[in-house]
Amino acid sequence: MKWLATYREHYRETARVGVPIVLGQLGVVAVGLADNIMVGRFATAHLAAASFVNSVFNIPIFFGLGFSYGLTPLVGQSFGRGDRRRVGGLLRNSLLANLAVGLLLSVAMGVVYANLERMGQPEELLPLIRPYFLLQLSSLVFVMLFNAFKQFADGITDTTTSMWIMLSANVLNIIGNAILIYGLCGAPALGVTGAGISTLASRVFMFAAFACVFVRRRAYRPYLDGYRRATYNLKDFGLLNKMGWLVGLQTGQETALFSLSGIMVGWLGTAALAAHQVVASISTLGYTVYYGVGSAVSIRVSNYYGRGDLRGVRRSTMAGVHLLALLAVAVSAFFFFCRESIGHLYTSSPEVTAIVSALMVILVFYQFGDALQIIYANSLRGMTDVTSMAVISFVGYFLVALPASYACGFTLGWGIEGIWTGYPVGLTLTGAMLCFRYYWFLRRRERARA
Repeated sequence: MKWLATYREHYRETARVGVPIVLGQLGVVAVGLADNIMVGRFATAHLAAASFVNSVFNIPIFFGLGFSYGLTPLVGQSFGRGDRRRVGGLLRNSLLANLAVGLLLSVAMGVVYANLERMGQPEELLPLIRPYFLLQLSSLVFVMLFNAFKQFADGITDTTTSMWIMLSANVLNIIGNAILIYGLCGAPALGVTGAGISTLASRVFMFAAFACVFVRRRAYRPYLDGYRRATYNLKDFGLLNKMGWLVGLQTGQETALFSLSGIMVGWLGTAALAAHQVVASISTLGYTVYYGVGSAVSIRVSNYYGRGDLRGVRRSTMAGVHLLALLAVAVSAFFFFCRESIGHLYTSSPEVTAIVSALMVILVFYQFGDALQIIYANSLRGMTDVTSMAVISFVGYFLVALPASYACGFTLGWGIEGIWTGYPVGLTLTGAMLCFRYYWFLRRRERARA
């Protein structure tokens, strides 16, 4: 009873902040699943093309999301101290920083587009890959600008506004998919290109909607006043870039692990690539739930840390660990017992569904490692200890997981199952290292305050 009394309030507040984040992100995942199901039903080749492009674009998308995460602890700490005008100034400079990074990522992906023929993908997929790639490229800047608004709102614990905007955009995206993929209502049947057009339109809508809400909502007026009074300045711009690049590097490295291994899967043929896309999209269900709770922990940690309450930091983190352990059990059970039927939702190909069933077992094995690294990475982010996150992620993902994937997949000849074997190894090791770093960092702060 004493243990429950200690953590009850933290469970409730973590759920209050985290559930809207989870629901909003699950809406994004649902649209991704709907995209893949609709495209897969249209044609397996279109699904394989979407798999490759999504694997490549996951790197800039998640790096950009990670970059914008650098704003959240800064806003959260200022919010914890009651400095509303400072929050508005941070948002102003964050929009500029996110715009610059969005343009930079667009240039980088333009270089990738110019070299598509050299990436070892099946030649028959290139005519499908090119237009879908360009549509994804066009949406990067709008994703980054929306992210700035979302992380501002999350930092002040208003997570419901982002949720409703994202869910509204998701509904529009699914409707657009149905019309443009299959050619309903007199529109041409565009397959994967139609999915790309719908995705671009939904991302433009999200940014425009949040900009309107920020200007017009009464509750945001203190922050809007701070936004208008603030100026673009090198101090804030540099601070946001320091935080953003390191957090983006951490999240981008995890995404790069999956994306680069997805390119390796493409060397095995169209069926393996289609199966990889199915399981990778399903895996985002677990990741999204975990990261929603992790983001809530980061927000609450930043609020406590801004007030100098290290006991609150410790307890809010531990409450997140408890919640994610329960969620990992539930997600793992769902993946395991549904492994035989999931592939049939996407395609009627027996070869693809058989590969999906085998990969789902491996997917179960890395759920706890994934939850572990998410919770401690987000707690460290809330305390602005972001350099260690990037270094630890590099070791776990690139020095361990990616070589293990290549060795098991090609050196040992285990194929796609070998490539996926590297994931639980890298994620679990990364989680253990982040856990160690968290306790070391927190104890050092506690000794300094004693």
